[in-house]
Amino acid sequence: MDANSKKIKVGLALSGGAARGLAHIGVLRVLREEGIPIDMIAGTSAGAVMGAVYASGQDIDKMVEHALDAGWKRLAPLIDPSFPRTGFIKGRKITKLLSTYVGGNIKFADLKIPLACVATDIDTGEEVVIDSGSVLEALRATISIPGIFTVVKRQGRHLVDGGLTTPVPVNVVRQMGADFIIAVNVNPDISNRAGGVSRKRIEAHKEPNIFQVMMQSIYITTYSLARTNLKDADIVIEPDLTNLGAGDFQKAEELISQGQKAAQKAIPEIKKKMESLT
Repeated sequence: MDANSKKIKVGLALSGGAARGLAHIGVLRVLREEGIPIDMIAGTSAGAVMGAVYASGQDIDKMVEHALDAGWKRLAPLIDPSFPRTGFIKGRKITKLLSTYVGGNIKFADLKIPLACVATDIDTGEEVVIDSGSVLEALRATISIPGIFTVVKRQGRHLVDGGLTTPVPVNVVRQMGADFIIAVNVNPDISNRAGGVSRKRIEAHKEPNIFQVMMQSIYITTYSLARTNLKDADIVIEPDLTNLGAGDFQKAEELISQGQKAAQKAIPEIKKKMESLT
């Protein structure tokens, strides 16, 4: 890069996807290894969690260790039942776990990379971008799957999962000042699901559980919105997760691997486009 080259600001937009969000780890690992600078991150739900860990400067390899140990047996004790007023799970135990991932109850101002987390106001249907105050509070809000987690009360609003309004927060990271946006979408084409994990369950005559029903409902209603979000990205990375479900936490190794493969495939185009901008 010569003296006349300008420094472009690279933004990363990470989608939600529950267990499939673990694929973001593989993407982040490749971007780091390839020396792709990330100047800002916007994340929805699971993408916000992975983005927060990265933005806080925590070791990616530690993320991998936690992910590989994140099967249902370990997650089950984190479920703290709530009297079902707005959700079945209070989320306090999960928030405590998240604090170990990001280095404690930190503030957005403490992060090494600017971060924005996206939630949804369940009363108005508005997108709510959280980029100040407690990172843990923001994460608790953005992962609040309606009906599963209790809503988060913040600044007079009742907040739930950001995927309802902004499945892939490309617009948010653009507003943060990004010149070049890499979007990572870990939710496969809804029409392909019948050939993957959903088809296997159907053929086995298994009834979906409440978590699967809630997650699939979100994906069905927001699929078109996600495709619209992605149109404004400069690079779109979509790992092949057709045969992996939103609840497949025990398949972390495969999820991470698919994220790495998709990112490695995108690296040549990322570098080519970034060079053209400078």
